[in-house]
Amino acid sequence: MARVLIIDDAEYVRQTLGQALEDDGHAVLMATNGREGLEVFGAERPDLVITDVLMPDMEGIETIRELRRIAPELKIVVISGGGRVNNVDYLELARKFGAAAALRKPFPLDEFCRVVNDCLIAAPAGEGEPRG
Repeated sequence: MARVLIIDDAEYVRQTLGQALEDDGHAVLMATNGREGLEVFGAERPDLVITDVLMPDMEGIETIRELRRIAPELKIVVISGGGRVNNVDYLELARKFGAAAALRKPFPLDEFCRVVNDCLIAAPAGEGEPRG
């Protein structure tokens, strides 16, 4: 079982993804924006972080950059329904800043769980527990 932090401003997204991960055997932590997510990360040190891109207070790209500074080895999955705004592809930008995987909302929950588990399996020693 891994500990996974979900950062998303939409409660229904947090609840839906959290339930899918709990059903898959993971412990889930939640935050409503990047600033809160960094606080939870600092206190709990989860194995993997899932973050939305477009959020109030502190958006996802800034959150990814700060998480990379704090924990360069951390696996991060970025999710976004915004995708491309003003010719900026936020999912691609998130990958450039260190996201291990990116999913465009909406996505099937089985695909989401597969991506999370693949990232956990690929984590360096001491990061998360491989799941079969």
